[in-house]
Amino acid sequence: MSHIKNKTIFNLILLFSIFALLSAYLIQYVLGHKPCNLCLIERIPYFLTIIIITLSFIFKKYEKIYLISLALIFTAASLISFYHFGIEQGFIKESLVCDLNKQINILTAEDLLEELKKETISCKEVTFRILGLSLATINTIISILLSFILINKILNYEKNK
Repeated sequence: MSHIKNKTIFNLILLFSIFALLSAYLIQYVLGHKPCNLCLIERIPYFLTIIIITLSFIFKKYEKIYLISLALIFTAASLISFYHFGIEQGFIKESLVCDLNKQINILTAEDLLEELKKETISCKEVTFRILGLSLATINTIISILLSFILINKILNYEKNK
């Protein structure tokens, strides 16, 4: 893997990030699977990746900084998606992140009834699987792989220009 040029890695990660986001929106809007709050948060690294790689095409002399940024983004994405996987599997309790849309102070009975009528998606619920794996599981695996690839690229930067 260390023999592949950095520009090729950027192109592949850019294409994958676009594919991941398009797939997420297809699953949400076409197939009708509503995402939980963590699912929405897990999309952020892909948006950041698209922005950073686009910048790398414009400002080419900062390539190593872009590699480091992408490695940090996918390391954080690994942690977020592993946290989500842990909630799905039941070895981590749901946190306030999963209830971002709920208000803490419900003042009236009407507000309470309205809140109960809203359809909230639990971070524990897996509504869509691919080959038996949840999207959080797949995202964990992919984010860890991309982190390792990017860290390898940083460590072998001079060889891969």
